[in-house]
Amino acid sequence: MTIAHTWGTRPDERLLSYPCDRLLPDPDDSLYRGVTIDASPQTVFRWLCQMRVAPYSYDWIDNGGRESPQTLIPGLEELAVGQDVMEIFQLADFARDQHLTIRIKSNSRAQRLFGDIAGSYCVMANGPRSCRLLVKLVVQHPPGVWGQLMRSLLPWGDLIMMSRQLLNFKHLAERRLTNRPH
Repeated sequence: MTIAHTWGTRPDERLLSYPCDRLLPDPDDSLYRGVTIDASPQTVFRWLCQMRVAPYSYDWIDNGGRESPQTLIPGLEELAVGQDVMEIFQLADFARDQHLTIRIKSNSRAQRLFGDIAGSYCVMANGPRSCRLLVKLVVQHPPGVWGQLMRSLLPWGDLIMMSRQLLNFKHLAERRLTNRPH
């Protein structure tokens, strides 16, 4: 496996069972991402809920140039299966303060482009003020030549976007904890 498949994760974390595994039990590919955040699992989970309105990666690429909110928006933690997440996904499952599991919208332009993708953002406590944010994506590539191209490009493209996203969540959650200036 390359860094594009395992960024920020340890071998034992890649052996865990993730909720997204139930959605695509026989994927073509699995991608893992992880970061340690010095904030409570509850704080990190609240930031994950913000994905209902913004992607928190490179806003100029995947948010129409609009800045992802830098403060928590009240009410976004009120989750329901089927809600939109980052525009191209829907919330498939969740457990408060533990995980958000998303799946690309079926029959969408995004699904035709990237394939069927499900992912779980899991918050694993390291203590009261520290946790690991682990993400697993499972992918069923589109058919044909385009699918072969996605097999090569998606892991690297996702690494660029998701590493930025997770580092943004780390920064925002830790800033809130330590009351650093915005």
